[in-house]
Amino acid sequence: MRRPILSHLFLASSLLALTQLMTPTQAAAEARLALVIGQSSYRTVPELPNAANDAKGMTELLGNAGFTVTTAANLGQNEMRTAISDFAGKVSASGADTVALVFYAGHGLQIDGENYLVPVDLDPKREADIPLQGVRLNDLLNTLGALPTRARIFMLDACRNNPFPALSGAGHGLAMVDTKAGAPGSFISYSTSPGAEAEDGSGIDSPYTTAALTVAKQPNLPIEEVFKRIRVAVAQSTDGRQIPWESSSLTTDFKFFGGESSSGGQPVLPGASSMALASGTRSVADWRKDLQGKDAKVAYELVITDDTVEAYQAYIELYTQDTRTPRLRTVLERRRQMLAWERATAINTRASFEAYLNNWDNSDLAATARRLLLRVQNRNYALPVAAAAIPAPVAVALAPTCPCSTPTPPASPVNPAVAPVIKKRVDDTPPKRKVVETPPKRRPPPDEVVYERAPPPGPPPEAIGVGIGIGLGMGMGMGGRGGGYGGPGRGDYNGRGRY
Repeated sequence: MRRPILSHLFLASSLLALTQLMTPTQAAAEARLALVIGQSSYRTVPELPNAANDAKGMTELLGNAGFTVTTAANLGQNEMRTAISDFAGKVSASGADTVALVFYAGHGLQIDGENYLVPVDLDPKREADIPLQGVRLNDLLNTLGALPTRARIFMLDACRNNPFPALSGAGHGLAMVDTKAGAPGSFISYSTSPGAEAEDGSGIDSPYTTAALTVAKQPNLPIEEVFKRIRVAVAQSTDGRQIPWESSSLTTDFKFFGGESSSGGQPVLPGASSMALASGTRSVADWRKDLQGKDAKVAYELVITDDTVEAYQAYIELYTQDTRTPRLRTVLERRRQMLAWERATAINTRASFEAYLNNWDNSDLAATARRLLLRVQNRNYALPVAAAAIPAPVAVALAPTCPCSTPTPPASPVNPAVAPVIKKRVDDTPPKRKVVETPPKRRPPPDEVVYERAPPPGPPPEAIGVGIGIGLGMGMGMGGRGGGYGGPGRGDYNGRGRY
């Protein structure tokens, strides 16, 4: 009698253990993979000792947050591309519930509106060498963006000063990247504002990584709130010289660490992530109303947290005598300039670059804007040569119009209700001219007699007169129909030629 009881107890305990193993948790519901790259030992420029420390600290933090971390240091171009490709393979094999995170510490450059991560073996003699020797940031974003994932997070501590003296035309910092223009589900963070340069720091880590290692450990913080607090901490530690920036198209919530309460005495606001997404829609008037009467320091931290043009503009208008106002005025001017630069390079037309130069002719990006303007002008000049045979309606569509609109091709003059649809030719050989011949004169039937010579002398018989009249009438009638056929023949060719 004891054996059945023992067997039942054993079976119940086994089922309980199995049930506990099958209960999903947040960590089990999503796979977390991270690639951490630290570029310190550059071969042609001074080393970045803090980049290696930044990578080491982030590897430890992400490991504690449940990520499986791949760490790579001091990568040349081929090695960096291989590391990204291998990481993408792991993400793809992990499935659609994967959170993929890439942390990069090292040099970064913007050339012709494109951002590049800098391998340690890069040795440029001119700006044109960067696309050949660097690694495009968009290649990294697109590689992971093409994979089905829960979220993609990119942390770039790469906005340090340009160390290559041969690249005098390169813009300061990194160009702006709008994650909403790509695949949804991405979050990208810069260590400082677009177009600005980040500091390497006086400690073992950069100011950006130092703040991230502290703030991200706080439990139960949505990712938007984490990076808002990182921005405030970096602005405080650098006396406002460095203000991190981010762009998000996330469609799901993410927290580095779970928990019920945050450390450091900072309360977690309910709905913080939705507030973060909606804050950018507030107008200058809304911000003036919210900031009115607040202490300057409190107002300053509020606008730094939001990091929008509208918030900065309202602060400058209300706190004209505050010591922080000149600093924010510089930040605001650069932000507007980088927004204009992003639009100019995205539209990529003569009108867009001319518009940028009309407002920012003395900026560090003006030389690049002139070069790109010349490039699109040459492209536009080449179009009429290739399309010399195109009639006027298409040439009008090539004239400068609104740069964001696409010309609509002219409608075909052929009416399908009364004429067959003419299919486009697949080759470039012009159609042969259709020769329309006048239909031959209709010959009379064998039993009908038509006299071609003059009648014999004397009054003609009445039967013959009737026959001649009928013959001439029929001949003239057929001739009229022949001329009618000739008209549609010419119309058909002209229609085909215009098509």
